[in-house]
Amino acid sequence: MRWALTSLSLSMLMPSLDTSIANVGLPTLAHAFGASFQDVQWIVLAYLLAITSLIVSAGRLGDLLGRRRLLLFGIALFTVASLLCGVAPSLWLLIAARAAQGIGAAMMMALTMALVGETVPKARSGSAMGLLGTMSAIGTTLGPSLGGILIAGFGWRMIFLVNVPLGILNFVLAHRTLPLDRTVANGGRASFDAIGTLLLAVTLAAYALAMTIGGGSVGPHNMALLATAVLGVILFVFAQARTASPLFPLTMFRDPTLSAGLAMSVLVSTVMMATLVVGPFYLSRALGLDVARVGLVMSVGPFVASLAGVAAGRMVDRFGAHRMAIVGLIGMCAGFLALSAAPGMFGVAGYIAAIVIVTTDYALFQAANNTTLMTDIRPDQRGVIAGMVGLSRNLGLITGVSVMGAVFAFASATTDITTAHASAVAAGMRTTFNIAALLTLVALAVAVASRLARRALD
Repeated sequence: MRWALTSLSLSMLMPSLDTSIANVGLPTLAHAFGASFQDVQWIVLAYLLAITSLIVSAGRLGDLLGRRRLLLFGIALFTVASLLCGVAPSLWLLIAARAAQGIGAAMMMALTMALVGETVPKARSGSAMGLLGTMSAIGTTLGPSLGGILIAGFGWRMIFLVNVPLGILNFVLAHRTLPLDRTVANGGRASFDAIGTLLLAVTLAAYALAMTIGGGSVGPHNMALLATAVLGVILFVFAQARTASPLFPLTMFRDPTLSAGLAMSVLVSTVMMATLVVGPFYLSRALGLDVARVGLVMSVGPFVASLAGVAAGRMVDRFGAHRMAIVGLIGMCAGFLALSAAPGMFGVAGYIAAIVIVTTDYALFQAANNTTLMTDIRPDQRGVIAGMVGLSRNLGLITGVSVMGAVFAFASATTDITTAHASAVAAGMRTTFNIAALLTLVALAVAVASRLARRALD
């Protein structure tokens, strides 16, 4: 089991690492290809769009064709695409390879979580989920610093080529240690909902683009994309109701535990983005830190999350997932309230202390919520539900960049936050984190209502 968990950990680490490792190389890539910053941003955007659009479909396909088999394919695709990224002779070939890398990453992220149920005893599922959360946090934290070192020492191509040996090692480990797939039901291949998959992918891509292009500003392009997303949702629901083998049955959402867990995941991911959106501006403009110190303070949150993940998982196993989810949300709410007040009184030390509270309790909530969602579900739905969990987190992060950024700008009462006065930035920070605390309270209410509904059904 230990080596199987090592393989699953690598399958979570690699996609998380590549979510952040390319960002630090964008200025270098713009210079290397003689491209504008808007063009090279597609190196990051193509990867994120592929993951967001296809993660649910990847999970469903794993349910039908075999999760181990599809995970191996995802690892192989990710590795080959990484090699193509590293040798790409032009920007648009690099972007295409990054999209392919994102498809492989979607398979890895969805099926890694789904395979926990087949690899780890139920009594230790919380610890396994905490470990995966730790690996995700480590990948996100390590990406910028590792990317900077690789670019400085070996050039930009190495930030992609570093995945090749990792991918080969992971493929060998997964092939040798993960349990064999159970026999797929007859007609599994024919039952895959291609129309639903296409509609969902277009809908999610339109929404993600609406939230990201133009910094999430409200313009004609954003409104057109949002309208496309709304139409896509309507068509998707209609298609799911009429097909004999839907991508995921809409009746699944009648389960209060599933619906509440996904809703909380979206809310919590949205408010967590406030720390990444507001933090750099507050630390630099209001507290007067230089770039190096801002980066150091900003690394505290992901570092704490990476340390807290395994311990959080053990607490979930010992005290119960539902209880620990509520405890985590209460702690997050307290942390956001501290973020709105403590830095004004204690400066950087107050900011760091509050961030430690928020991220520690976020790790606890994530381990508890993921354990709840992935426990006591039908074996043939593990993949698609794992995909939904990953999708809910991604949608929250994408929404958070736009929504929490807009709240911060509005509360700062300025049109250009980069030149705003320190007092305006501080006021915007306080308002943004107070709203984050309020949204966390909404998630807490959802958690309590879900628990009461589950008790009533039992």
